[in-house]
Amino acid sequence: MVKEQKQVRELGEGSYVMMDDSPCKINHYSTAKPGKHGSAKARVEGRGVFDGKKRSLSQPVDAKVWVPIIDRKQGQVISVTGDDAQIMDLDTFETFTMRIPDDESLSPESEIEYLAYEGQRKIV
Repeated sequence: MVKEQKQVRELGEGSYVMMDDSPCKINHYSTAKPGKHGSAKARVEGRGVFDGKKRSLSQPVDAKVWVPIIDRKQGQVISVTGDDAQIMDLDTFETFTMRIPDDESLSPESEIEYLAYEGQRKIV
């Protein structure tokens, strides 16, 4: 299972949540007081982990939401070609190609950390 359910009140800044079927990292979390006819509402703002898009969510604090389980893995750079790097996972020895972030410079033999979720990967 790559995601679990949690109540909105259990979320916090820096944690992950699914918004629009995309894993997002929460960068702002706030709650409003309970109203006359209901429970307190939470406003969650986040950025897509793999696509960088801003998303927001407004739910009662006792509502259930999906939280992705994103793996942090170690890899070694095998080769660099243009904007892509050939990476070998240090646990499974699987090799794959990843896009190099704009602010990153990689060289062969260097070790990296990356995030993986449902076939999507991103260098951190």
